[in-house]
Amino acid sequence: MEVTKELILKVAASARLKLTDEEVKKFIPELKDILETFSKLNEVDTKKTRASFHPIPVKNILREDVVEPSFGQEKALRNSEHEKDGYFKGPRAV
Repeated sequence: MEVTKELILKVAASARLKLTDEEVKKFIPELKDILETFSKLNEVDTKKTRASFHPIPVKNILREDVVEPSFGQEKALRNSEHEKDGYFKGPRAV
């Protein structure tokens, strides 16, 4: 792909950037180098490679959902200093 001043200005306009002439001259060789580097990806043989959205296999790391007995209200409130009418008492919300 040929990198020209017009291409740089078009990309800058799409990104809503206002570039000076000096910046445009600076970006032409830089963008050319970037595109050449990415064009090397086209040389890689990917015919035997499966498409993947994750670089590593995804597996469930969560434990099974097992029903277990939980605290009762009295035991849950036992160590709380802020309790009223059988509930935790929090700061006033305005």
